[in-house]
Amino acid sequence: MQHSIRILAPAVLAIAAVPTAAHAGACEDGFVKKGNPVTGLRFIASGAVADLPADIAIKQMRGISARRGYDIIASEPESGALLIEQGRTGNSRAFPIEIQAVSEGGVGTVRMEAKLPAGMAAGADGAKTEMCAMLAELKGGKAGRLAAASGANAVTQQAAPVALSAQEFSQQISKDAERNSAIIPSRYAGKKFTLSGTVDYVIKDGNTNRIAFKILQPHELALRLPNMASTLSAVSCLMAPGTSVFTLQLKPGKSVKLTGTFHEFNEFKDVVWFKDCTPAQGK
Repeated sequence: MQHSIRILAPAVLAIAAVPTAAHAGACEDGFVKKGNPVTGLRFIASGAVADLPADIAIKQMRGISARRGYDIIASEPESGALLIEQGRTGNSRAFPIEIQAVSEGGVGTVRMEAKLPAGMAAGADGAKTEMCAMLAELKGGKAGRLAAASGANAVTQQAAPVALSAQEFSQQISKDAERNSAIIPSRYAGKKFTLSGTVDYVIKDGNTNRIAFKILQPHELALRLPNMASTLSAVSCLMAPGTSVFTLQLKPGKSVKLTGTFHEFNEFKDVVWFKDCTPAQGK
């Protein structure tokens, strides 16, 4: 689509040839798959819309992404750039989707590139359907500006807490820190997790109680998996008000399952804290 627009002249003809809303068929025709599951798959989709400035496109894409459940990692409308993530599901790792928008001759072009990590497989047809459906929601003109206003500060609503063992979560965030610790606040901010494991210790922490999970370091594990982080971060829960009766009966080695909200990661102390933790239902 991008090349066909540039062939037309003058610019007014290009604008007339491009709809004020993205066309899914054109996106699907230009969809590209690169790489392979061993080295890492790449899926690329693009769409063009008349009267769509780059910043307006990015603000719209933020709203579209948030509604569809993607995590918003970084948004720079003035630079025509947005980074979102498909969050972790089951045993599948999170992966980034980079979105870039440019506006030339009154036509806005938005390009999406999903970057899957090595070892992750995904069907091209499913990726094409999803990415092109997102681009098809883009609007130009007044309708686009209205959509951008509502999407500019959109925040993804988590459907349900992510259930993991504390050991698994420690491995996950420790590996994230090894790759790029700067992304951790955006990736985890406000997310709820239900963590299971055993108590390492319980202490008073300010005005609340804190439960620390027992985390085994790689050298303590009977089976060390490939790609494991070299050291694993401590994981603690700052308990919510009204949980002292539960908390004060715990002791080291006791099995627990707690639901809490990500609070902070300190890479220097190598510890992650959750807040407002409560005993998980069904424990």
